[in-house]
Parts: sequence; structure tokens; C-alpha cells
Amino acid sequence: MSSLAGFFRSADPAIFAILATSIWVLGIAIERFIFLFFKYNINATDFMGQIQKLVIAGNIDRAIKLCNAAPSAALPRVIKAGLTRANKGQVAIGNAIEEAQLEIVPHIMKRTNGLLTLANVATLFGLLGTIHGLITCFAGLGGAAPEDRSRILTEGIAMAMNATAFGLGVAIVGMLAHLWLSTMSKKIVEEIEQYSIKTENLLVAYGKGKLSADEG
Repeated sequence: MSSLAGFFRSADPAIFAILATSIWVLGIAIERFIFLFFKYNINATDFMGQIQKLVIAGNIDRAIKLCNAAPSAALPRVIKAGLTRANKGQVAIGNAIEEAQLEIVPHIMKRTNGLLTLANVATLFGLLGTIHGLITCFAGLGGAAPEDRSRILTEGIAMAMNATAFGLGVAIVGMLAHLWLSTMSKKIVEEIEQYSIKTENLLVAYGKGKLSADEG
């Protein structure tokens, strides 16, 4: 702990900028993880299997209640929009589903791409710290006693390299978090798009009385 405190006391000012960036990266990553994995996500295959059975059986109200059972999940919110227009015709169903998609998809995608920007910022702060550390180091050598030059050079280079390492470390974490979270976001959005089309077709067939127990 004392060595960590000593590190920050002797660190280049850019280190504190990188530290602030790292807190920002962690904040976004944790918030997006909670929302994508616990709020918006759902087992789409099982959920849609139940919805399809209920629609085929003519139990639209029960299908809506099933959506209400997961009010924060993204897919049920979109499917519910179509179910509430089940008897209104294809245009009304399609418009309701599209409107729900336009509402929920931005919430799924937001802030994740910011991790890449912050990763680049952390790298640049690390580079800035390196350059500043070297400038300070060589400036200090000019007026230093011969016996102190080795120490000043060593400390200056260490400070510069610490900034580089810290900046790259934060950048790597930000890029990996972006990769992981963007993959999850894309999965949820693709499920919404896929099952929205299937639901619209299912409800149109239901409205025309063309569904059977073998549908789907």
C-alpha cells in the first residue's frame, strides 16, 4: 500500500488523467454488463416458443401477460407491442413492432462504443506522460551534479515508462470490455430483429385464421 502511495506521489501528472479514465472505463463496463446480462437479456428461444404456443392457441392475453412477466427485457417489450395490435391488421402490427424496436435498440447499444474512445484516450495520456517524463528528466540533467545524473535519469525514465504501461493497461481493458459488451449487444439486437419478423408473420396469420397446431 505504501509503495502504491509512493508511486502516485512521484508519478507524472498524466498518470492521474489515466486513473480518471480507468474509473470511467470501469463505470461504463460495469453499468453495461448489468443492463445487458441481467436487464435486457432473456432466453429468446424458450420465450418465443411459449409465445408461439399461446398465439396458436388463441391466448393473446396470456401471451401479453408472459411479456409483462419480464418487463425490463428487450425482446418481450418488442413482442408485446405486436401482441397488443394482434387484431388490428398487418400494418398496425408492423408499425407497433418497428416503433418498439426504435425505442429499445438505442438503449441496448448506448455507451458501449465509448469504451473504444476511452481506450484511445488512455493510450494518448500514456504517450503524453512518457514525453513529459522524458522532457523533465533531460531538463533536470543539465543542472545536476555528476553523481546525481544517473539517479535522475533512472527516475525520469521509470516515470515515463510507468505512464506508458498504465495507459496501455487501461486501453487493453477498455478494448476487451468493448469487444465483450458489443458482442452481447449485437446478440440481443439480432434476436429482436429475427423474432420480430416471425411474430409479425405469426400474428398476421392469426388474424386471418390461418394458424394450426403445426405452425412454426
